Amino acid sequence: MTTRLRVLDDGAWISVDDHREVRVSELWRLDAPDFCGCDLADLVVENFQEVGVDGSRVEVRVYGQCIECGASGITGWLPVGRVRADEFVELDRSCVRRERRE
Repeated sequence: MTTRLRVLDDGAWISVDDHREVRVSELWRLDAPDFCGCDLADLVVENFQEVGVDGSRVEVRVYGQCIECGASGITGWLPVGRVRADEFVELDRSCVRRERRE
């Protein structure tokens, strides 16, 4: 079955099968050494740039700012959830997100 993924409202939401599922203005714990020098960045998600899928995993690239060191920019691909049994399951908001290594 096909899963429709879109960025909506000028980057404010991720839509999965025409349902708004993930929004900006959240604080994500991030393991992304290419983004900033912090061991774990506390990233304020300001804008979704892209959305995609890697197997059953839904991933995004976001523009945001680390509240610890002030670095800002666009991340690599980060997981936001999975598609299981044709339903979107969002990652626990307290998890540490890790960039996909190319």
